[in-house]
Amino acid sequence: MNLDTTTLLAILAMAAVTYVTRIAGLLVADRLALTGRAKAAFDAIPPAVLVAVIAPTALTTGWAEAIAAAITAVVAFRLPLLATVAVGVVAVVLLRGVV
Repeated sequence: MNLDTTTLLAILAMAAVTYVTRIAGLLVADRLALTGRAKAAFDAIPPAVLVAVIAPTALTTGWAEAIAAAITAVVAFRLPLLATVAVGVVAVVLLRGVV
C-alpha cells in the first residue's frame, strides 16, 4: 500500500484539528461560569449529541431497529443505564428474528 505525502499530510492535519477542537472545548468549558439557561443548554449537549448519533441509524436500518430504539427509549426512563442497554440489545435480537 502506497500513501502519498499529500494524503498523509491531509490526514495528519485533520487529526490535529480534531484534537485541538476537542481539547479546546474542555479547556474553555472549565473557565466558563455558567448559570441559568446557559447551564441548562450546556447540560443538554451530551444527550442531544447521543440522540443525533443514534437516531439516524435506528431510523434508517429497518423496522426491527426502529422499534427496538423506541422500546429502549421508553425503558430508559425507568431503568438504569446497564439495564437499558441490555433491554435494547435483547429487543434488537428478538425483533430481528420476528420482523
